[in-house]
Amino acid sequence: MAVLEHLTSQEAIDLENKYGAHNYHPLPVVLSKGEGVHVWDVEGKKYYDFLSAYSAVNQGHCHPKIVGAMTSQAQTLTLTSRAFYNDMLGKFEKYASETFNYDKLLPMNTGAEAVETALKLCRKWAYEVKGIEENEAEIIVCENNFHGRTTTIISFSNDPVARKNFGPYTKGFIKIEYDNLQALEEALNSNKNVAGFLVEPIQGEAGVYVPSEGYLTAAKALCEKHNVLFIADEVQTGIARTGKMLAIDHENVKADILILGKALSGGAYPVSAVLANNAIMNVIKPGNHGSTFGGNPVAAAVAMAALQVIKDENLAENAQNLGEVFRAEMTKFIETSNIVSKVRGKGLLNAILINDSEDSDTAWNICLALRDNGLLAKPTHGNIIRFAPPLVMTKEQLLDCVSIITKTLKQFEK
Repeated sequence: MAVLEHLTSQEAIDLENKYGAHNYHPLPVVLSKGEGVHVWDVEGKKYYDFLSAYSAVNQGHCHPKIVGAMTSQAQTLTLTSRAFYNDMLGKFEKYASETFNYDKLLPMNTGAEAVETALKLCRKWAYEVKGIEENEAEIIVCENNFHGRTTTIISFSNDPVARKNFGPYTKGFIKIEYDNLQALEEALNSNKNVAGFLVEPIQGEAGVYVPSEGYLTAAKALCEKHNVLFIADEVQTGIARTGKMLAIDHENVKADILILGKALSGGAYPVSAVLANNAIMNVIKPGNHGSTFGGNPVAAAVAMAALQVIKDENLAENAQNLGEVFRAEMTKFIETSNIVSKVRGKGLLNAILINDSEDSDTAWNICLALRDNGLLAKPTHGNIIRFAPPLVMTKEQLLDCVSIITKTLKQFEK
């Protein structure tokens, strides 16, 4: 088969099934083109993208400024490794550090890599600055978290699918209930070796679970009281998705360690980063951590363009406004519906709860029907459907999408 030969959807699916590891269960649609809020399958059918590659494509598919920055840099210099300096990385580090108000940035590629970096940074700070005895540091995490699927990260997951048969697991983590300040305080009081608290401002994979108002503020205060680092995983919630540049900005919280990824590149290239001030970041010395591709010139150029698009096009404000419209419209529908029990979210990160059990296939079947009606979304945790369109969406487009969603849901009314 020629590499550039045109495939039908079924041919493409068959190829993946035969030659690819079965580590995902995709919705059966094969995409070949994207622009703005839309994607097209190989047969030419057009869809609204209501997932945005799990919030990586906040700036819309193939944004010309981001693609332009990528192609221009790719024609000049793509990779030097960190054995040498390049003329783009320092610019990106300065731009992003000033954007998020930190002293320093450590560049990586994927979100999971950035989380691993934050964990290493927190532990090294614990031993060299806080004075915890080596190998005794504990990091508090939340139940139902999703921070990636590396061996260390799944060690503190409670998702049996992600964990089973991948042990032995990494030690050094204390799991508490999310959105429970008493549990956090008890964990801090009962263990002098706590180095950090790793938290998602909104638990996305868990079904867009938004914590109680004031939770993040109070959690940060507890961390400060106990000299514990507050680590915010904003890989999915950051870069304007929730209506602010960062989700923690809704409560004016400043993380000690900030983790970014996904939309940091606008979905054009793998770019992630960890940001912290000198008192924390300076514990990292040459040889302690790195990545051949982390901080490469293409990544630096792409990330700067991606952040500039967010600012130039006021995408945080657009997400805030359209999110309010979406939840209001869905709430009106729910008042007369028996298939949807709730809508929740912040900005343009939202979810609806399907009125069926977690082990049912109703949400999956609804997503298949949405696909047939021209809108792509995906279930999470069985009976929850996550909705996260690109932030460049207009109000007119959003209302069109609401119409598609409600029309589809009516087909499943009991």
